[in-house]
Amino acid sequence: MGEAISCTSDDIRVIRAIFRYYGSYNNRLRARTVNPLMYYWLIVLFHLVVMPIAALHVLVSKRDHRAALGWIGVIVIFPVAGPVIYFVFGINRVRTKARLFAGRHLPVMHFGYERATREPGDDHDPMASHVDPPYLAEIGARATGRRLSANNQITPFINGEQFFPRLIQVIDEAKEYILLSSYLFSPSGVGGEVINALSRAAARGVTVRVLIDGIGAWYSLQGAIQPLRRAGVKVRLFRPPGLLPPSLDINLRNHRKIVVVDHQIGFFGGINIDQRHMVNDPNNRHITEDVHFEARGPVVHDLHRSFADDWLLITRTPLDSPLDPAEPAGTSYCRVIDDGPGDNLSHLSMTLSTVFTAAREHITILMPYFLPNQEMTAALQSASLRGVKVQVVLPERSNLRFVDWATRNMLWELLLWDVEVYYKPAPFAHTKLVVVDDHYVLGGSANLDARSLRLNYELGVEVFDAPLAEYLHQHIQAAIDVSTRVTLERLDQRPFWQRVRDAFFWLFSSYL
Repeated sequence: MGEAISCTSDDIRVIRAIFRYYGSYNNRLRARTVNPLMYYWLIVLFHLVVMPIAALHVLVSKRDHRAALGWIGVIVIFPVAGPVIYFVFGINRVRTKARLFAGRHLPVMHFGYERATREPGDDHDPMASHVDPPYLAEIGARATGRRLSANNQITPFINGEQFFPRLIQVIDEAKEYILLSSYLFSPSGVGGEVINALSRAAARGVTVRVLIDGIGAWYSLQGAIQPLRRAGVKVRLFRPPGLLPPSLDINLRNHRKIVVVDHQIGFFGGINIDQRHMVNDPNNRHITEDVHFEARGPVVHDLHRSFADDWLLITRTPLDSPLDPAEPAGTSYCRVIDDGPGDNLSHLSMTLSTVFTAAREHITILMPYFLPNQEMTAALQSASLRGVKVQVVLPERSNLRFVDWATRNMLWELLLWDVEVYYKPAPFAHTKLVVVDDHYVLGGSANLDARSLRLNYELGVEVFDAPLAEYLHQHIQAAIDVSTRVTLERLDQRPFWQRVRDAFFWLFSSYL
């Protein structure tokens, strides 16, 4: 589905504010002695002008007929508020970087195409012939235009206890620069330790740049920003909401977690700078399991490029690319996949759906939020019908209950065709992992839902490495061992009121 109304708590507050404003405005009209009929006619006239413009924009720009029909319904049914909500949440204002930074201001109502761009050229990846299995290695090159890099070393870290000490050590050893991007950055607990390490680096003369999502910063009331700025760290917020100047991209969030240090070491995965990932902390009320990765080798340059693209988008200041060739560090082949609402729209979705279609032995998925589109669902069904063992591990209870309910309503589509689905008990597994055929791993920041695959700026890294794939496969199997298998009979026996609730939230699957 296209860019749509997000059901996060922040977006719901914005929508409620819009309707509260119009309600209070009507009450004030009734209190005045001036005939309110004139104001109502002005509102009707305004709606009759903006409604067809907004509906025409939906009709021309949206590529999914369900999204187009839903938005046109909102625009027509809700006078004034409908077009305003679409104007704020429904328009994809992201364009190609060349056009965006050419010095021309783009019109707000751009009647373009909601799709990715594809660069002309040879989609063949010469590295694919060196990768086992080669039938999976070509897919990412054709879907994204990105080639594999060789001679990388990828090291996994399970939870914050393993990741944060290593991150702080690398920051303390930095000599030239540090690039850090995170959706959440809490100043308490281990987040404060990271702030202190970044401050020490800045005091040594290291150039430190930090990018925090503008909505994610609200989770900690932006508490990390001022201490970092006082220490000389260059901090920017990614598309923060605001009225002056108006920010109309609050539905497009940067969900990437990237660290790059001195051209040599990079980190990627799902762990935010937040105490909740310290699972052994007895005072942690929101224990969140996750996996992060350290990267060495040429793939670090690709992580640098991804951060630089986001920094350029927000600051309009380009970052110098590493000049020195990366030193060989291992035997892994890697491909960084940038995904977002711009030119790289659907890169991750296209890659994963095709990988699932090409799988021959097993597909193992550990995911916190699971609302795959129809194409990905069909690919998993097809794989199971071909005899591929497909296992999906989901949290028994996530931090977004309405997503759990929506997922429950669609699981029959997989269970009916012998896909194994498991509910993992607490602590909440925030891990985003895909392992295919004993050699292929996809790790990163993206969930398998519409928000990650259509709206957010996400990052995935394909890794072809048999020992790593085996290690992570066993990690997921350990989660399966403590999980409860979901059966079609159990799903069908839900009370009627639960079926109604789950189906209701499933209606908004493309917006969650």
